[in-house]
Amino acid sequence: MGVKGFVEGGIASIVAGCSTHPLDLIKVRMQLQGEAAAAPQPALRPALAFHAGGHAVALPHHDIPAAPRKPGPLAVGAQILRSEGAAGLFSGVSATMLRQTLYSTMRMGLYDILKTKWTPQDNNGVLPLHRKIAAGLVAAGVGAAVGNPADVAMVRMQADGRLPLAERRNYAGVGDAIGRMARDEGVRSLWRGSSLTVNRAMIVTASQLATYDQAKEAILARRGPGADGLATHVAASFTAGIVAAAASNPVDVVKTRMMNMKVAPGAPPPYAGAVDCALKTVRSEGPMALYKGFIPTVMRQGPFTVVLFVTLEQVRKVFKGVDF
Repeated sequence: MGVKGFVEGGIASIVAGCSTHPLDLIKVRMQLQGEAAAAPQPALRPALAFHAGGHAVALPHHDIPAAPRKPGPLAVGAQILRSEGAAGLFSGVSATMLRQTLYSTMRMGLYDILKTKWTPQDNNGVLPLHRKIAAGLVAAGVGAAVGNPADVAMVRMQADGRLPLAERRNYAGVGDAIGRMARDEGVRSLWRGSSLTVNRAMIVTASQLATYDQAKEAILARRGPGADGLATHVAASFTAGIVAAAASNPVDVVKTRMMNMKVAPGAPPPYAGAVDCALKTVRSEGPMALYKGFIPTVMRQGPFTVVLFVTLEQVRKVFKGVDF
């Protein structure tokens, strides 16, 4: 097979990543909501007074203010447009391109190779679901490890606009972001949250690619080979996007917060690790905080997966009969 699968997967991934970047940026901003918010200290005021031995005694009660309502994806998008302009929706797009070039090209190409090698000859050329999942896990693990520096840069560039002007990093581009992180925080900072990146990538890829192949095979088995067209590709890919979003969102929230955290010189980091980040998030914001940004995740993962696989199928047609 050579590099053909890598080229096809890389082209499709870059197109999908760039076209859905604003949705990914909104998702990141929503996942960071409430991260630095301190728990409100309830005010005390007398609620009941009575006389005991000639002295007035007041029993206080808690006056708990209502929690502010978190803005939804449309409100977050509108806020970005107001404060940063239309260009703000594409903050970090250069990092997205690099990430897709490294991570997605690797995972798509390796998945294709493993799928071909592991397909049994005595099963009508159909790869069982558990082998598709295994191929996705292996391919994603390698791809995520390679692409982690671009992932860290992308998260930071996307999150920069939510910070006060004095605290913004103001990276000029993905090269500047990676260079400054390596210089100011050490090379190891480029792989901050890498275990989460790998875990998330394995979950996303195994669910996304395996579900797409499985759904496509099911549709074609029911409707015949003649149904192998745009409608089938869209239906199978959207199903894959929903499954991938539901499976990966909790890991994605923790990964985003780990990558975005600021570590002051001489001070302990806000999170000691992934488990500590997850526990602090659940304790301070509740268990559903791990599904923050789920709607924009679905809004992004659905279109991303549709664009990814529809583009991939078209690119495969272009390169059909060409080996390299």
